Amino acid sequence: MNYSDLQNFGFLKIDLPKDINLKDEINKLKKKKNAVILGHFYIDGELQDISDYIGDSLQLSQQASKTDADIIVFLGVHFMAETAKILSPNKKVIVPDLKAGCSLADSCPADKFAEFIKQYPGHTVISYVNTTAEIKALTDIVVTSSNAKQIVDSLPKDEKIIFGPDKNLGNYINSITGRNMVLWDGACHVHKGFDLEVILKLKEQNPDAKIIAHPECETPVLLVSEHVGSTSSLLKFTQTDSSNKFIVATESGILHQMKKASPNKIFIPAPALDSTCGCNNCNFMKLNTIEKLYNCLKYELPEVNVEESLRKKAEKSIIRMLEISSKLGL
Repeated sequence: MNYSDLQNFGFLKIDLPKDINLKDEINKLKKKKNAVILGHFYIDGELQDISDYIGDSLQLSQQASKTDADIIVFLGVHFMAETAKILSPNKKVIVPDLKAGCSLADSCPADKFAEFIKQYPGHTVISYVNTTAEIKALTDIVVTSSNAKQIVDSLPKDEKIIFGPDKNLGNYINSITGRNMVLWDGACHVHKGFDLEVILKLKEQNPDAKIIAHPECETPVLLVSEHVGSTSSLLKFTQTDSSNKFIVATESGILHQMKKASPNKIFIPAPALDSTCGCNNCNFMKLNTIEKLYNCLKYELPEVNVEESLRKKAEKSIIRMLEISSKLGL
């Protein structure tokens, strides 16, 4: 077995015994190794159900910062595991596939962002959590879609702010806070892919449905939505709102939790314009599979590490987010 290949490329070529019960074996390995599995809302339902904690970026960051496990297995994308390592440097952080990246994080190269910051001296730098450790190291405060508005509101009204990398989220926060933050021009391929005409056709076919959307969506989609919020906010809204039908404009993995929480309600995924499955999936999130999870736990690879000097710089912006969130009761 070539462990360097496993480290670099995940576990795509390992054949498993045909009679293995992966769920049972994963639970045995987890207990034996004192491991915790953190799963994002956008992974497949099968993996959500085997996770110890399921949540959005803020919730998982909070769990990563306080877990007493020796090993953190992150079912999500690379920047999430990197964040867990930044917060828990003495723990081993592993992922099922190192190729599970993020189009939004990729849209903001650290060298270009550093040049962008220099153009606006005296500005506080706020970066979305969907970024690399290098970007977090250039940042004053990290935010998630769950706490971005509240954190921006907590700063003085005259404070000059740079916000990156998601321009759609930045535009939305500007619109609801009255700020004029300088925005980096980045986007998520999933949320950028929703088409207003397709969503309006769905609404026409389902007039009793409420459109709900993640703030990473383009502005026209947000303007026709009856609720805009983070993934966890969308989930909560479907549980508490009186409507029985929702058109959901975010990654389709969240529908698994929505259906579990409200089995008698109807959830219609808003498709991407070029979708063939009637939904909008993050191809990076879907690189996580139960087979890769088993091998990841068994071999404790691939491991995510962050060089210590970079980790310390990046940690400051995340800690500041967690401190402000705690103070605000988020």
